Amino acid sequence: MQFSFHSGPVPSSQLVAHVVGQDALPAGLEQAVVAGARAARFSGKAGQLFEAFVERDGRVIRLALAGSGKGEGANPLAGFESAGAALAAKYLTSGETALTLDLSGTGWNADQASAVLLGLRLRSWRHDAYRTRLKDEQKISLKTVDVVGAPEGTEAAWQAGSALAAGVEFTRELVAEPANIIYPASFVERCQERFAGTGVELSYLDDAEMQALGMGALLGVGLGSERESRLLVIKWLGGPEGGKPTVFVGKGVTFDTGGISIKPAAGMEDMKWDMGGAGAVAGAMLALAGRKAKANVIGVCGLVENMPDGKAQRPGDVVTTMSGQTVEVINTDAEGRLVLCDALTWAQREFAPEAIVDLATLTGAILISLGQEYAGIFSNNDDLANRLTEAGQASGDRLWRFPLLPAYDKLIDSPIADMKNVGPRYGGSITAAQFLQRFIENGTPWAHLDIAGMVWADKPGATWDKGATGYGVRLIDRYVRDTLGG
Repeated sequence: MQFSFHSGPVPSSQLVAHVVGQDALPAGLEQAVVAGARAARFSGKAGQLFEAFVERDGRVIRLALAGSGKGEGANPLAGFESAGAALAAKYLTSGETALTLDLSGTGWNADQASAVLLGLRLRSWRHDAYRTRLKDEQKISLKTVDVVGAPEGTEAAWQAGSALAAGVEFTRELVAEPANIIYPASFVERCQERFAGTGVELSYLDDAEMQALGMGALLGVGLGSERESRLLVIKWLGGPEGGKPTVFVGKGVTFDTGGISIKPAAGMEDMKWDMGGAGAVAGAMLALAGRKAKANVIGVCGLVENMPDGKAQRPGDVVTTMSGQTVEVINTDAEGRLVLCDALTWAQREFAPEAIVDLATLTGAILISLGQEYAGIFSNNDDLANRLTEAGQASGDRLWRFPLLPAYDKLIDSPIADMKNVGPRYGGSITAAQFLQRFIENGTPWAHLDIAGMVWADKPGATWDKGATGYGVRLIDRYVRDTLGG
């Protein structure tokens, strides 16, 4: 979608939209519009929309009012995003090709105006690459948005906003693609294409290189697949030269059958999004590079495919991790922690980070606890946990903290190895985090984000349609802004 800014009169358009605060209809509206809005009980609540047809300058135009709410709460820009998203949801396939967004007289600042555009763009994203039989009324028609009367500084604010949108869209793209299109090697290739010319340094380790490093846990997950595994590294060093980086590690199981501990057939197709953590890391790195963040940030993505095969690891096998610790594999469907433990070890030893944060669609248990409203956060550092939680509240990618205790840690002790990869039925998300904590070295500040309930949605949300949400990109971006000064 193309956004253009105009300082002069409203461009000739069949569709004109105003965004209004709660109980604050703009002055100058036709009396019929005001009466119609009141009759329809339109009050300007966030995401509320009212439509009318009016005659102006001898032309009948389609007029939309979108509510931005009161602009309150932990994320005061959320209502503005909802207003833009409501316009996208209504008019994306309406047959209208252009929308004039009239922001004159609102009294807003640039961030509020940019938030409207962000919501409009994010809600417009769709993945139609494989849909060849769409009817005309199902196809996207809205192509351009002409912004008039925008507050001073909006264009500059939108440069950063559009970079963030590009990152969210890239994550959604990776997560939405089927597993025969996105697998470890093609994930890397897609990133190489997308990051070209951004100033990002991109590299990867292949099976042989990881084998030489002793990554027996990560490689064990991929044994049953015909596709090689990868450890992708994305570097953005926009901060002080020589400054310690913050590292984000993403679980990238590009398809998860469960391996020998195979999942039920019903719903297994959803397991193409078991790489949502890696997708979030890649998208966030694109956003940071796009807005030239003044921070040193490195993304690491452990990419594997978990398949059942004659070569696949078995329940009861013991693998040796890069750290030297051994793991008894009780359940091959608890594979994400095996991928992450080696990725975490490598990242700490390679970069000596200021802090390390992993994102993973790790456990179904987190959905039982939190549904699809929050991701879980586990951390060995209160300051890191608090800053991430605050970034989640401000960005809309919300987090809820869970405990880490030695009493839980005992649940994954193994009689024949250093640990098991699963504990008992209860506290499954916690024991998974306890497992990962055993691979954090030298007191490195660390947080684990279990995002299993957040990367995919079965119904539309505020700024997304059904499908991939792009969760995690905005969280990372906000954390980098607020904590790293970037």
